[in-house]
Amino acid sequence: MAMRFSILGSGSSGNAALLVTEGARILIDAGFSARKLEQLLAAVGESLARIDAIFLTHEHGDHAAGIEGLKKYPQLRIFANPATARAVQAKLAPAHKPEWQLFETGARFRFLDLEIESFAVPHDAHDPVGFRFTAGQENDLFSPRRSLVFLTDLGHAPQHIREHLRACDVVVVEANHCPELLKADNKRPWATKQRISGRHGHLSNEAVRELLASVASPQWRRIYLTHLSSDCNSRPAVENALAALRADLAGCEFTVVCAGESTPFYELA
Repeated sequence: MAMRFSILGSGSSGNAALLVTEGARILIDAGFSARKLEQLLAAVGESLARIDAIFLTHEHGDHAAGIEGLKKYPQLRIFANPATARAVQAKLAPAHKPEWQLFETGARFRFLDLEIESFAVPHDAHDPVGFRFTAGQENDLFSPRRSLVFLTDLGHAPQHIREHLRACDVVVVEANHCPELLKADNKRPWATKQRISGRHGHLSNEAVRELLASVASPQWRRIYLTHLSSDCNSRPAVENALAALRADLAGCEFTVVCAGESTPFYELA
């Protein structure tokens, strides 16, 4: 086993994913309460007591709200860049000082048996990042080298992001909204719609299709479409937008994760 991966939850109400290697168990984001995270982990046979670290993409509540409730898990290291750590820390009780592990955006570093690359993404947060996680060994039959790119909450995809997507096995990327459904939505004011569709907002179905098509790789084994708006997107809308791309990438599985859904473990063997 090189990696096992599960989306625990995805959407505006909370985001978290679990990545397991031979030597590490990490959460990517913690946008649910500690109690909810424990429930979500139990559903895939894990627990917070077994988690080694949390990697935060940015400070928004649907990605970091769970940090406040994790005081009783002192083994947890929280990886974030300085701006994200400061923004999260400012919302915590004064006595709560997580085990922050700070990195600079763009840094490459190791944690246990994981290699991590961070990279900047355009979103309306202090210093949001995406991650590339790699584990395993070259030419190892039982633990081959595999990589996963985690990329959510971005309004557009500059060239450096496209380069990160070219050579990986699994892509986790947002397909946040259908432009027509967003336009027709009567719950959100015009300014909010502008923020969502702006260059520091969220990717539409059409934008993620263009991004993936521009760097389509035969190495891809699975693509997770995540962070769907419960009001302004749907599984059929995502599937329709990506139908031609799915036909072109016949060897790659596509998994659409709607709000409130989780996924079973996927093993990157």
